[in-house]
Amino acid sequence: MEMLSKELKAIHVPDTKITPVQPKQDIHVVSHPTVTITSSSNIIEWTAAQVHDWLLNQDLVQMPRLLNDCDGRSLVYLLKYIDVSQPEQVLSLLQEDSLRLINQNISLIELSRFHSMMHQQK
Repeated sequence: MEMLSKELKAIHVPDTKITPVQPKQDIHVVSHPTVTITSSSNIIEWTAAQVHDWLLNQDLVQMPRLLNDCDGRSLVYLLKYIDVSQPEQVLSLLQEDSLRLINQNISLIELSRFHSMMHQQK
């Protein structure tokens, strides 16, 4: 037992350097001038700026950045695609886009809120 104790004491474990990890820097997103959405209740007629403002007004964090250049027609097509496609496929494709465009995993909660709000807006 004493011999084992000596061997354990003799094992040298090198000091591992601890490097602090910095939080991810936010990606610069071109902000659109604030536009009042009430000018058109028809989503298809919304501009990219109106879509961006609407998403921000819904307290969504990732979706305004992910859908930065989408106009109203694009939103309607996205909603149709989400509704008719397999949930796993939709989530996988959105996850790929999210990582590519904003370097973040898509939040399932935010995606669910977006989906719900789009159906309310229709």
